Amino acid sequence: MLSFKKPDVDQFFKTFNIHDFAVSHDESQLILSTNLSGKYNLWAMDLPNIFPYPLTFNDQISYGIEFDKQGRFVIAGFDKDGDENAQLYAFPPKGGELKPIRLAEGHRHTYPFLSEDGKRLYYTSTKDDSTFLKGYCYNLETEEEAVVIHGDDAATYLLTASPEEKSYLYLKHFANTNTLAYVKTINEEILLTPKTDEQHTVSAADFVSEEELFLITNYSEDLSYLAKFNLTTKKFTKVLQLEGEDLNELKIDRERNILYFVSSKGVSDKLYSYDFTHQTLTELETPASIVEKLHISKEGNLYLLTRSATRPANIFKKSHSQSEWTALTNYGVPGVPEEELVEPEILTYPSFDGLEIEALLFKAKEDTTNGHVILWPHGGPQAAERKEFRSLFQFLVNRGYSIFAPNFRGSSGYGLKFMKMVEGDWGHGPRLDNIEGLEFLIKNGYADREKILLMGGSYGGYMALLLHGRHADYFKAVVDIFGPSDLFSFINSVPEHWKPVMNQWVGDPVKDREKLIEYSPITYLENMVKPMLVIQGAMDPRVIKAESDQIVDALQKNGVNVKYMVFEDEGHGFTKKENEIKVYRAVLDFFNQYI
Repeated sequence: MLSFKKPDVDQFFKTFNIHDFAVSHDESQLILSTNLSGKYNLWAMDLPNIFPYPLTFNDQISYGIEFDKQGRFVIAGFDKDGDENAQLYAFPPKGGELKPIRLAEGHRHTYPFLSEDGKRLYYTSTKDDSTFLKGYCYNLETEEEAVVIHGDDAATYLLTASPEEKSYLYLKHFANTNTLAYVKTINEEILLTPKTDEQHTVSAADFVSEEELFLITNYSEDLSYLAKFNLTTKKFTKVLQLEGEDLNELKIDRERNILYFVSSKGVSDKLYSYDFTHQTLTELETPASIVEKLHISKEGNLYLLTRSATRPANIFKKSHSQSEWTALTNYGVPGVPEEELVEPEILTYPSFDGLEIEALLFKAKEDTTNGHVILWPHGGPQAAERKEFRSLFQFLVNRGYSIFAPNFRGSSGYGLKFMKMVEGDWGHGPRLDNIEGLEFLIKNGYADREKILLMGGSYGGYMALLLHGRHADYFKAVVDIFGPSDLFSFINSVPEHWKPVMNQWVGDPVKDREKLIEYSPITYLENMVKPMLVIQGAMDPRVIKAESDQIVDALQKNGVNVKYMVFEDEGHGFTKKENEIKVYRAVLDFFNQYI
């Protein structure tokens, strides 16, 4: 009989992704940002036909896709090789010329949206104020532009306009745990949550009418809930709170007086509809564990971008009056049945101070395991590892490695208090949470003390470096993917609109000097003796190449075995399939040397 080799890395990394999507006003067309060709471009489907065809060929990831409601054109932003400086273009719905609309070299344009008549384009940009940003209204007919919103004390993002464009909703980002929502009317600027000295966030908001908004906030609470605000009476009202669940994304169907929201509970999501006329709540079944984007059509139909641990990103549709979801895309791992992929176990363990930590464990199957566990500290740090698909995880598990991913203190989805625990404490509590997680694995038979590896990206790369420097005895080899190595140089080199939050998020370089020295991986160079693989995108605007250069140079001078891979056409992640395959094949080959 015929026999076949185990799936190669190419099969796992020819698993395609969907970064974003948009649906036309009449639901005749769906546009998705996907790497179906190996590089990100915009593709389209003429619904109900779901066979995709390409729209753009610029090989760049898209930031925001907006249909003109009259169907005349589409607006989208594109950056350059991961530099995140999106420029805005227009093109015909069936593809064609990418017509530049708003360009400013070296600056980014975000959150584009169009007026109802398609004559005005709203967006936020760093072009005239790289620290606090400005919100603009650009007239597509007259080519005149006006500043609508300008912050002077925090990065300020214009989110939407009221139905008649009489008011503007915007967010001020003082910190990831201190984001306030305002509405600007003709006469005043109105804060949507009651004034308080206690930090809190508004994570989503939208107008129901000219005078009323719904919002999701954790004002005076630990977990976010649904509230509303009346612009006439200035009244804030808590509407709905779900025990143990942290609400986030919000979409409103004004025609039917229904709003939809997503809630997070640890490592997975739930989806709800709320009839605000009758005050009835309904939980909706979802086709996957993570909801990444929700769209409500004019007819009340729902579109979801979802993923789960064993299934990549896919788009689903459901009528508002039906319960069944229809898959519009069918991305999977080529040649690998979903049942051969691994669903993670959810573990909880007490940390050094008794704080409960939740973690995911992707266990290699008994017939393939090599006995080694890879510790994966997630990025962010105010993010979380969730039950979502990672080609890297499933490939490594398929090749015999187990992966341990703890949601250490500071992770999102566990409440405001938990999330704030990493602020000003990048290198103590989260570091020990990871170590206590390893000890938990060892004591409970999940891991062998002599068979542990370490890998992380972004903040996870920083943590990989710090753990290597302070706890090298735990690890046989270490992979750092664009991780900050020196907190002082990191603070100085982040994008300008990040800088106002750095004192709270990371620390004050003057007041917290000793702490930042203690928390910087580069302080512990002498202890970093294990083999390393360091990976960096040259276009990375968040963790610049110099962060990896300095740690690699210093370790090589110390005689440490360090392999360094730099990608000139990538930023803070990998947008080109060829590069992604090259990186993770290198990760596998690197780890295989030390098991």
